[in-house]
Amino acid sequence: MSEARLELSGIVKQYPTVRANDDVRLRVMPGQIHAVLGENGAGKSTLMKIIYGAVQPDAGTMRWNGEPVQVKSPAAARQLGISMVYQHFSLFETLTVAENVWLGLDRSMRLPQVAARIGEVAHSYGLDVDPGRPVHTLSVGEKQRVEIVRALLTDPQLLILDEPTSVLTPQAVEKLFVTLRRLADGGTSILYISHKLDEIRALCHHCTVLRGGRVTGEVDPSKETNASLSRLMIGAEPPALRQRASTQGAEVLTVKGLSLPRLDPYGVDLKDIAFSVHAGEIVGIAGVSGNGQQELMAVLSGEDPRAPVGSVTLEGRDIGRLPPKPRRRAGLHFVPEERLGRGAVPTLSLAQNTLLTRTSTLGPAGWIAPSRVRALAGKLIERFQVKAGGPDAAARSLSGGNLQKFIVGREIDAGPRLLIVAQPTWGVDVGAAALIRGELLALRDAGCALLVVSEELDELFEISDRLLVIARGRISPSVPIAQASIERIGEWMSGLFPGGVREAERAAA
Repeated sequence: MSEARLELSGIVKQYPTVRANDDVRLRVMPGQIHAVLGENGAGKSTLMKIIYGAVQPDAGTMRWNGEPVQVKSPAAARQLGISMVYQHFSLFETLTVAENVWLGLDRSMRLPQVAARIGEVAHSYGLDVDPGRPVHTLSVGEKQRVEIVRALLTDPQLLILDEPTSVLTPQAVEKLFVTLRRLADGGTSILYISHKLDEIRALCHHCTVLRGGRVTGEVDPSKETNASLSRLMIGAEPPALRQRASTQGAEVLTVKGLSLPRLDPYGVDLKDIAFSVHAGEIVGIAGVSGNGQQELMAVLSGEDPRAPVGSVTLEGRDIGRLPPKPRRRAGLHFVPEERLGRGAVPTLSLAQNTLLTRTSTLGPAGWIAPSRVRALAGKLIERFQVKAGGPDAAARSLSGGNLQKFIVGREIDAGPRLLIVAQPTWGVDVGAAALIRGELLALRDAGCALLVVSEELDELFEISDRLLVIARGRISPSVPIAQASIERIGEWMSGLFPGGVREAERAAA
């Protein structure tokens, strides 16, 4: 057997309220695509940060190409040949794509050369990225492409990918897999963290399973089923969703004649958007990242109160020019796609984060009642099975999936008339995803109207009653889920739907 590219032994990392890694061992061979599988909070991200030098272990050893090493920083990791794409992005919002990438390189290239190289790599791997765009103008999916391209530019010996496909389209995922297989064939080792069991079975050569910070098994994923991998990961198969036909009620959200120029020069103009959402139904919106989802969500949530008069109504009331707070009072709650920074303040406790949207816990005259706030946070932690060190735990101390459960739970528990959710299960394990989707269905069955924007087509097909597609700022006609297909929705995502831009271009040609 050849020498291991990376070997970990006895890795331990203790935080104040949890032991994230407990005597972890890991062996990755050259040219191997090695999955690390585990539920949210199992210790995967902490282990990857230890390998990358962003976190120091309390105990254990690491060998690189057979030699013992201590990786003291990400810069030291990159010197060894280790690159990492984080689930939560590490980009400077005010800098351009090229400037962000340049910061992670050795300065042997000038900025214009870096920009040109980004264009070449992005094109060859099917990851469209504009080197000149400021990062703050990018959607979540576009930021993820930047992270992946930045890692590929370093020509790594070991590439760590933490949920790399969570906001990529099926077509982009296939292109990424071709790239990863090509890298592995050339000798690059890849550590692949994902909750998508189909991806792991199709792509990876080997799989190490973590549960509660400990290694609980090592398998060849190609010889496993989704059910067997689920049992290894969470100790059981995820509960089946109890899907039943919806009972559609009155129209709750009505959008008509919504045309709006972009606020940002790199944004997308909204063009004659029209659709509705009724009580007791889930309407899903599919689309490739960066096609107007951000702009539409800003208009509906109240972050962009420029909607033309009468273009956005909630139960007959014009809300298009109202800010978020009065919309919440009217029954509209919103879960943004970005957990940290928008869905939650990283440095505040979970209890304090409830106050962002749940002011019902305030005492007389608007005074904060700490006991009420902590009680609400504790209730959400218990109801939505959030793994956290209690109501006083900082939001940033939670794994991505557990923070997502808390944020989604905070808005579901408010009893909204209309719930708008962007990327509800981004980076969430199969058990937590089943819980969130089940709660969304239960909310629908209780008579709530739900609008779900997701780049997970499987998710939309699983929970939606009707589907829409957004492409280049235009919305497709709605299609009942029984009449939808992956092929049809995939075509529509490129604008080939009645009234879509691509159809108009094709007709003109």
